[in-house]
Amino acid sequence: MQELPNPMFAISQLGSRPAFWRAPPSARVPSAVPVVPAATQPAPARAAGPGITVSWARHQDDVRAAQRLRYEVFAGEMGARLTTPLENHDIDLFDDFCEHLLVRDEETEQVIGTYRVLTPAQARRIGSTYSDTEFDLTRLRDLRERMVELGRSCVHRDHRQGGVILALWGALAAFMHRNKLDTMIGCASIPMCHDGARNGDAAASIWRQLSATHMAPIQYQVQPRLALPVDRLDSELVVEPPALIKGYLRLGAKVLGAPAWDPDFNTADLPMLMRIDDLPSRYRKHFLGN
Repeated sequence: MQELPNPMFAISQLGSRPAFWRAPPSARVPSAVPVVPAATQPAPARAAGPGITVSWARHQDDVRAAQRLRYEVFAGEMGARLTTPLENHDIDLFDDFCEHLLVRDEETEQVIGTYRVLTPAQARRIGSTYSDTEFDLTRLRDLRERMVELGRSCVHRDHRQGGVILALWGALAAFMHRNKLDTMIGCASIPMCHDGARNGDAAASIWRQLSATHMAPIQYQVQPRLALPVDRLDSELVVEPPALIKGYLRLGAKVLGAPAWDPDFNTADLPMLMRIDDLPSRYRKHFLGN
């Protein structure tokens, strides 16, 4: 079992900043490696509901278990075409820079839910976020110092009744609070064949609905690098967004712009942003206790 650093990388300020980041002068520090406060350590595994525990990956074996679940869901269920160095694992270049959040079945110890989290320090190390590869995020540059990217969210098909995703969200909220981070972004995927519709019509219809009700302020709106051709699709269908997107919206998330098309995953990806300050009071009390 290969030990990972704990945490995998420090949540800290770095002297080197690619052009994606513009920090205020007060945030700039010398390039020496900083001391990491104890508060940034990922919390240990804990019970998160009947029959499940939530924890942060501490070994390479933990990360591999998350990658196997991702492969099962994305390639096995959604038909994603994944280029991977390890058979039956979803692996990309961002994984080594991310913290990996895991929910396990207490009885079998199987990983049944996962998120990966790219912190500001890690995004600086790698030079971008995954979302930067799909969208021009220039307008978010002033948020990046306290912004994490959530990605590769998935739950095992036998455990999609709500408890697992609530456990993940609770741990994410605690992580954000503990590390004084206030903004989350990510690409929320809509399968090209969704809710009985094919060829992206559902995604175009969901985009039309949400663009009228859940858009972020203009100063945060972004542009896709490979846009879904919504003008050539039927956007008048009455369809429900995927459950994860509906959950994000209930938490106060906003849509940042039109969907990008991801041909490898065969999805339309909506850029979404969620601020801790925008959490409705009932969720703030549930996740943060205040």
